[in-house]
Amino acid sequence: MSIPFVKMQGAGNDFVVLDAREKDLALPPQIVRRIADRRLGVGCDQLIVLERDPEAQADVFMRILNADGTEAGACGNATRCVAALLAEENGERRVTVRTVTGLLPAEILGPGLVEVDMGPPRLDWEGVPLSGAMDTLHLNLSMGPVSDPAACSMGNPHVTFFVDDLAHLPIESIGPVLEKHKLFPERANVGFAQIESPTRIRLRVWERGAGLTLACGSGACATLVNAYRRGLTGRSAMVVMDGGELLIGWNEIGHVTMRGPAETSFVGALEAWV
Repeated sequence: MSIPFVKMQGAGNDFVVLDAREKDLALPPQIVRRIADRRLGVGCDQLIVLERDPEAQADVFMRILNADGTEAGACGNATRCVAALLAEENGERRVTVRTVTGLLPAEILGPGLVEVDMGPPRLDWEGVPLSGAMDTLHLNLSMGPVSDPAACSMGNPHVTFFVDDLAHLPIESIGPVLEKHKLFPERANVGFAQIESPTRIRLRVWERGAGLTLACGSGACATLVNAYRRGLTGRSAMVVMDGGELLIGWNEIGHVTMRGPAETSFVGALEAWV
């Protein structure tokens, strides 16, 4: 059986997009891991499955499967990519994507440039979620050279450490441990942010289920929220990651907006599931 796919990327965060709107696809975790494998499969940070919106309010339902086969609740870069794909398909400048965490309106601003309303962040400990009641602005958590992070949810749990020297952090060794810390019952995306100015943040993210990626859209949103809460930035900033830049804003109605690139890398077909 041949299954068409589109390989897309947003600021270096890359995805294999499959269309299941007309026919369901069987995607057990071992198949997801195989497709996501950069040597044995197509290779991606997340596998994205397009489905019909069960409530018929959005243009599409977007299911997000991490490279390890687990399901995620949000992915900002994938949302931009899917919005660009839908806009090309239906000729509309505005589209709405549904994920398991809600509706995400998106607007095409120009060729390869998309803005998404990621909705309001969850700032309470239960919404992140954390393992117990605590102040999400200052968590009692440290490992090696990092400490005192802030946490919030952008549809998935994020924790942000603010650091002075991002370039020399041992993220590959501390990231996987922090991701699975007992404070995070659903694991966490772990961001390491260096404030370069009130309008510019340098960020690297260890993603839950995917590892260290070139960019993390929801992580960029969470970082801006946490930085503003700490008084480190204004309500908008350019977030610079290894794969590109995202303009993040936290607007007057409390929603977080994300503007950045969305590109198709290539198209192909999966000839087998194993």
